[in-house]
Amino acid sequence: MRTLGPVNIKQVAAEAGVSTQTVSRVINDRPDVSPDTRDRVQQVIERLAYQPNAVARSLIGRRTHTIGVVGSSLEYFGPSSTLAGVEKQSADSGFSLLLALLHEPATEDIGQVLTDMLSRRVEGLIWAVPEIAHNHRWIDDLARPAVPIVFLTMEPKPGLSVVSVANRTGGTLATEHLIAHGHRHIGIITGPLDWWESRERQLGWEEALVSAGLPVEARQIVEGDWSAASGERAFARLQEQFPEIDAMFASNDQMAQGVLHAAWTANIPIPQTLAVVGFDDIPEASYFIPPLTTIRQHSADLGRTAVLVLNDLIDQWRLTGRVATGEPVRLQPELVVRKSSVPQ
Repeated sequence: MRTLGPVNIKQVAAEAGVSTQTVSRVINDRPDVSPDTRDRVQQVIERLAYQPNAVARSLIGRRTHTIGVVGSSLEYFGPSSTLAGVEKQSADSGFSLLLALLHEPATEDIGQVLTDMLSRRVEGLIWAVPEIAHNHRWIDDLARPAVPIVFLTMEPKPGLSVVSVANRTGGTLATEHLIAHGHRHIGIITGPLDWWESRERQLGWEEALVSAGLPVEARQIVEGDWSAASGERAFARLQEQFPEIDAMFASNDQMAQGVLHAAWTANIPIPQTLAVVGFDDIPEASYFIPPLTTIRQHSADLGRTAVLVLNDLIDQWRLTGRVATGEPVRLQPELVVRKSSVPQ
C-alpha cells in the first residue's frame, strides 16, 4: 500500500527489512550488496516510488570518488600497517586516496592540511595520526566539518567517529597470561607516555596486576621509545631497580626484541628465568629467538574498518546533505602464545 506524502529512505529500509546504509549502497550501485538484497531493495524503491532528495542528487553529480588520509609515524609497524589496510579497502570500495603525511604531528598547521584536502574535493577524511600529547586538541575547536571524518588511534570522544584498537584490553591480556603461568614480579616497558596507546597499554597491565592482588610500583616501570635499543636499555634499568623481576610486558615487539637480545647477552634463560610478551605481532615476531609471545592488534583491519565506516558516512551525507557521525568502533586484540613466555 502506497505511503502518503514523500517517501524517505527510512521507510524504504523498513519495508525492505534492511538498514538505511544498505539502501544507500543499492542507490549508489555499490558492489558490497548481495544480489538478493539488491533486488528486494530495488523492488521496494519502485513500489514506493522513492526518489533521493535534491541535495543528494546534487552531491551524486559532483562525485570525485576520492578520500583523504592524513597520517604520520609510518616508521612504526602499527601506523604503516594501518595505512596498508586503508589503501586495500579503498581500492576494493572504488575510492582513490589522497595522502598527506605529518612529520611533526604535534606542531604542524592542521588547519592548512584540512584546507588543502577540501580544496581537492575529497568526499571524506581518515585522520590516521596517533594521539600524541595534545596534538588532537584542535578537534575541540573544529566547527561542523564539511565532509565526514573518521579518526583512528585516539581516545573516543562524543560526536566523533573513532575507530581504534582496544589497547587497554591488550595490556590486560598480556599480563593475565604471565600471571596465569605463575609469574608474580612483572615489569613493563612502556612506549612513549605522551602517546595515548602507550598509556592505555600500561593501564591494562596495571589493572591485571591489581585484579590479581599483585603490587604496582614505580620501580616496575620504565619508559621506552618503541625502538629495540630502548627496550634493551629499559631492561637494564629494570634489572637494577626491580631485581626480582621474573616476567616482562614490552609495549611493542621491537622493544621486546631488545629485551630478548639483552637476556641472551647476559645468559638469562627465556622463558625459564624471564618470560617476555610483546605487542603488535609484527611479521618477524615468530622468528625471534625464542619466538615471541605477543598481542596481535590487527592494524590492517583497523585501516579497512575505517574505510568501511567512512563509506557509510559518505553515503548518508550524499543522501541527506548532513555530515553525521558513527558509533565508536573498538577492535579487539588477541594473545598469540609462543616460546618466549611458555616452555614448549
